[in-house]
Amino acid sequence: MKFIQTAFFMMAMSLVLSSCSKEEKENIDTTYPVIDLSVANAFPQQCSVVKRGEKFMFRANLTDNAQLGSVSVDIHHNFDHHSHSTEVNDCQPEAVKTPLKPFLLIKSFTIPSGLNNYQIAEEISVPADIDPGDYHFLIRLTDQAGWQTIKGISIKIQ
Repeated sequence: MKFIQTAFFMMAMSLVLSSCSKEEKENIDTTYPVIDLSVANAFPQQCSVVKRGEKFMFRANLTDNAQLGSVSVDIHHNFDHHSHSTEVNDCQPEAVKTPLKPFLLIKSFTIPSGLNNYQIAEEISVPADIDPGDYHFLIRLTDQAGWQTIKGISIKIQ
């Protein structure tokens, strides 16, 4: 009985999959979006320094082959030297330390609907009373099809 159920399920699935037209199959988005920090004025870069009590502009070029979806940043301490970096070169880390008042920011930014290329420029404020030191700046870019790219860079907050 189990064999018959499995065979029936497999036939049903092949019928469903074969019912997609060639055009529908060709239009399926299987490409990851791109976070480009090599464009002019892109910031932060690997090993960039930002100051407590000041603001900086997060700038990057975001692209997708079809349509962009959403973008968010995650800034958190790296006082324990864990790694998310997607960059080849490493920054010189400070000594391992225990966080007392670390900076944590997780924020989403709006990408206007229907775009496949977007130059993000968003102001980020760094509180004056946070622990200085090594931090990670993670960028998460998702396209409309759900594919996600993560770019992780190391920054210093002084």
